[in-house]
Amino acid sequence: MSLQIKPILVALRRHKAGTVLIALQIALTLAIVCNALFIIHQRLANLSEPSGVNEANVFVIKNQWAGDRSTQQIDAQVRTDLLALQQLPSVRDAAPASGYPLQGGGWDNFVTLTPDQVKPITDSAVYAGDEHLLDTLGLRLVAGRNFRPDEILVMGTQQVVIPPVVIVSKNLADRLFPGGSALGKSFYAMSATPSTIIGIVDPLHRQGTDQWNNTYAGQSLIWPARPDDSRGIYYIVRAKPGQLADAKREAPKALFAQDRMRMIDPKDGVLDYAQIRHHAFDSDRGMAILMGIISAVLLAITAAGIVGLTSFWVGQRRRQIGVRRALGATRHDILNYFLTENLMIGLGGVIVGAVLAIGINLWMVTRFEMDRMSMTYVGVGVIVLLLLGQGAVFAPALRASRVSPVEATRSV
Repeated sequence: MSLQIKPILVALRRHKAGTVLIALQIALTLAIVCNALFIIHQRLANLSEPSGVNEANVFVIKNQWAGDRSTQQIDAQVRTDLLALQQLPSVRDAAPASGYPLQGGGWDNFVTLTPDQVKPITDSAVYAGDEHLLDTLGLRLVAGRNFRPDEILVMGTQQVVIPPVVIVSKNLADRLFPGGSALGKSFYAMSATPSTIIGIVDPLHRQGTDQWNNTYAGQSLIWPARPDDSRGIYYIVRAKPGQLADAKREAPKALFAQDRMRMIDPKDGVLDYAQIRHHAFDSDRGMAILMGIISAVLLAITAAGIVGLTSFWVGQRRRQIGVRRALGATRHDILNYFLTENLMIGLGGVIVGAVLAIGINLWMVTRFEMDRMSMTYVGVGVIVLLLLGQGAVFAPALRASRVSPVEATRSV
């Protein structure tokens, strides 16, 4: 092969435009495909993130009130509603909540260890619910205890009540107190009032699912407070195993039986977790599909470009190939020549492409707060592009190897 390098370089210098064009096409394709594969992997990983919820049996009712009501009236109605839901034959438990995991957006607070701390340690999703919330969601309590009924506070419209006790996710506990157990320790969530950790659950996903939330993945807290908001409330309901459909059908009827002055959207007012997860990651799914299509199209265009250019060169060099055959070159020699030539172009392209891929990723890290891309993606991309190039050039190279020595005698 070393004996072919010099004539190949001479031939490539004679076809600078085509060589540079294909090399740049390979470089651009590598840069885009590497970052696209990285984005696809991130988005697909989001789809399977554990929420901590017993998703097979849990659904959410978005309840809105009709008419003006005081906090006391709402609280009384919420208690009545919960009792009605919990007494349904198909329901295991029910709880009020200010939000739910994978909601798509919701309440979050910066967290500090001292009330006068200027720079927060982290950001935590905030859930408000009563002593039934852990069992209703199916959360796994790994340390400490659940709330007691006497610890549940009432939180009216646009009112923030800071309870003295709190349950946190393990991710948040480890972030705040990495040196040991977080149980019994206190922190501040955008307030001068401390909250003492009495329980730790694992895992507990945040409400938000966008890129910004990835920095604080799994960092959540639960306040013992019943959210009696005049604008509406979320009822989280856990059905008994195998009775989700029955519970979803019976729950709205039970609520309207208690009070018809409420609104539950027939389209998306009652959502199970299959629907919630689909809605939460719809953009991730769409982005993964789009990036996949773009990658496939770019790879196809690059392969077509290599085939076209090599076929053109073969057509131009038929007499030269015939001369080499007449001087004793075998079909294998001719095939190897074009494969080596294409490999050299490909190597030049992937070197430039690797630099471009890293540069594009660094730009996205600073511009869109994305994670840094592992060099594994660049390595895989380089191998894929080189194999694609060799596969694309094989057919025209094989045709070149079949050129007869008689071509050397034909006039130009």
